[in-house]
Amino acid sequence: MQTHAQVVVIGGGVVGCSILYHLAKMGWSDVVLLERTELTSGSSWHAAGVIHTINADPNIARLQGYTIKLYEEIEELGEQSCGIHRPGGIYLASTPERLDYLKQERAKARYMGLDTDFISLQHARELNPLIDPSQYLGALFEPVDGHVDPSGVTHAYAKSARKLGASVHRNMPVLETRARPDGGWDVVTPGGTIHAEIVVNAGGLWAREVGHLAGIDLPVQPMEHHYLITEAIPEIRDHGREVAVTVDYEGNAYTRQEHDGLLLGTYEPNCVPWAVDGTPQDFGHELLPDDLDRVTDRLEIAFERMPALGRAGVKNVINGPFTFGPDGNPLIGPVPGLRNYWVAVGVMAGFCQGGGVGLCMAEWMIEGEPSIDVWGMDVARFGEFATRDYGRVKSAENYSRRFILTYPNEELPAARRQKTTALHDCLLAKGAVMGVSFGLEHALWFAPSQAEAREEPTFRRSNAFAHVAEECRTVREDVGVIEIANFAKHEVSGPGAADFLDRMVANTLPKVGRLKLTPMMTPKGRLYGDLTVGRLAEDRFIIFGSGAAQEMHRRWFERHLPESGVTYRNASDAWHGLSIAGPKSRELLSRLTREDVSAAAFRFLDLRRMTVGSVPCLVGRISFTGELGYEIYCAPPYQVALFEAIEREGSDLGLRPFGARALMSLRLEKNWGVWTLDYRPDFTPAQSGLDIFVAANKPADFLGKAAAAAQRAAGPDIRLVTLVVEADGVDVNRDEPIFHNGECVGYVTSGGYAHYTQASVALGYVPAELAHDGAAFEIEILGDFRPSRVQAQPLHDPDGQRMRT
Repeated sequence: MQTHAQVVVIGGGVVGCSILYHLAKMGWSDVVLLERTELTSGSSWHAAGVIHTINADPNIARLQGYTIKLYEEIEELGEQSCGIHRPGGIYLASTPERLDYLKQERAKARYMGLDTDFISLQHARELNPLIDPSQYLGALFEPVDGHVDPSGVTHAYAKSARKLGASVHRNMPVLETRARPDGGWDVVTPGGTIHAEIVVNAGGLWAREVGHLAGIDLPVQPMEHHYLITEAIPEIRDHGREVAVTVDYEGNAYTRQEHDGLLLGTYEPNCVPWAVDGTPQDFGHELLPDDLDRVTDRLEIAFERMPALGRAGVKNVINGPFTFGPDGNPLIGPVPGLRNYWVAVGVMAGFCQGGGVGLCMAEWMIEGEPSIDVWGMDVARFGEFATRDYGRVKSAENYSRRFILTYPNEELPAARRQKTTALHDCLLAKGAVMGVSFGLEHALWFAPSQAEAREEPTFRRSNAFAHVAEECRTVREDVGVIEIANFAKHEVSGPGAADFLDRMVANTLPKVGRLKLTPMMTPKGRLYGDLTVGRLAEDRFIIFGSGAAQEMHRRWFERHLPESGVTYRNASDAWHGLSIAGPKSRELLSRLTREDVSAAAFRFLDLRRMTVGSVPCLVGRISFTGELGYEIYCAPPYQVALFEAIEREGSDLGLRPFGARALMSLRLEKNWGVWTLDYRPDFTPAQSGLDIFVAANKPADFLGKAAAAAQRAAGPDIRLVTLVVEADGVDVNRDEPIFHNGECVGYVTSGGYAHYTQASVALGYVPAELAHDGAAFEIEILGDFRPSRVQAQPLHDPDGQRMRT
């Protein structure tokens, strides 16, 4: 066995073999896969092998489409059958709410170029003769869905990788992974030690144990999962063609044909996490004892909806474990805080997603960034809050809700209060309805009383609508206060701090005591951050950004740190605070401090230390509301004192708390996008409009400088626009298709209702030649095509004088 490799992949399931294949395909042949026993051991060998493209995240759906198309390629190269069956897939709705969900999925498919569309229930029965059409309201059909042979696919990846120069070692367990001073890893096995430049944990059921070898806890959890295979069913035997793969959401079941019978799987609510304390090392090609009592109620529903199942005998019962992540999506990419240690774990839908995961991992390693935004799978979307116990609880919740509808305004209950601020209970007492972001509880909106502090899940406007409107009115006419602990804060200091940041961000750096808005870019010119840089001293900076992306940005900063002269830390938990905003916010601040906060003395984008209500604070004159406002940061122990002082001094100014829903409504009236939605690595500064913050001529050779210059010279092909929508009680959420003259030309990235200006608003990307004021479009919302027009100027305070004066 070799003693050196560019990459060592640990784990010989479908995901590990896909990564190996894609690395070799892209030109890295000095790559090795180590499998503890035989390929497919663990979960891959007993998977149902169903393949489909539908996913709530369009980019993951694209990768699933890529995976499905890849199978012919690896069949040919590896000379190994993948057992591909493509009878198509039917998705059945039996409630109006689920039908709305399917309308959303059909709408997304339009701009993704998929042929997904509704079919009649009679047509659905022709594709699957077992279903009772009277049980359903609608059926969505995806022609490329089907199933594959799990063992064949895994071996096809491995054989194809070997043909391209990669190595596969079976019966070679990894005993240790030791970090080296040069940034590489010593991977210790019974056959010797390999010096790996990069290690990839694709351990599947053993991902946690492999992680422990590197000193990390991964928040993934194996779950028991049942499916059964029936004896021959006459309706299937006599059908004349293969029965379509079928998902019955309210029936909580998926099916596919297996010979002349049916494979039926379910995700039961009373699910069972498996091997909570660790996956046994001697587990491999075994199954778990079946427990049909646990899924009996699910089976009874399936028999009612597919009567022939109730007459069929059961041939086999499969109960095998497979690994879930906290939100059901994979965890992939370089692990923040560890050099050259990557993961691809929690890929529960490996035969749908494995090819796409392998592609993204290989692109990321070899080219420095994946070709599309993979935030929905990035391991950095979880931080220290995502402990093993957190992963167990959230993974079980996700498993049990696999076929349960989750609404865009719904907050799930498991593992809540994992992180709270000192104000948590105080805000609850004021009627706060809480959400969670990066593990931290934060107020979404405020009900008149605790008894009313509950939001009804819906695709339409909820019971929060009127209350959020009142919060918006307060900010626009008086003064509101919102907690901002969930903003990210990064600290950079040292003699080389200024030079380092000048290379990291696209705008020039602010002077001491000032703030400056700036994008951060990848070398290819894609967006990698939407930040506000504050300068505390010549050699000390604080950077504000997306709280959800704080570990992603930490990883980026640490990746580019010089060997000396610069100190970086993610200080998000060290700075909590409150923001006050509205035309009376200056008066309120003046009552709280002895500092001169007049317009001339404390200018827009100023940053200074001051005592506010007896609390030592860092105050920036900036607000995401578009109003005069101030962000007031303090250490967490001072948060209560600061809030009480603000409440006390603002009592006669109409002060009231507001939450994230109001903040997101207010920003729509300013045409402002947000990170992870409107601004993300799928787009460039020129496309998003953030190029106004790119200092193309500054001396520093910042990341993406050459690419941004080329993009500016060529002009963007698409642009982010704000659209006012003629909505009828239903606003956009995200991912709705945008049409022009009957053709799908773009899609929505975010939106909602702009309460103060009383307009339904969408932000989205459309062709640049159509992105002009007043241009007419249609947006498909829950199956209806709603007229919309481009609103080039902000609906509120278009010249920005209210926040600058």
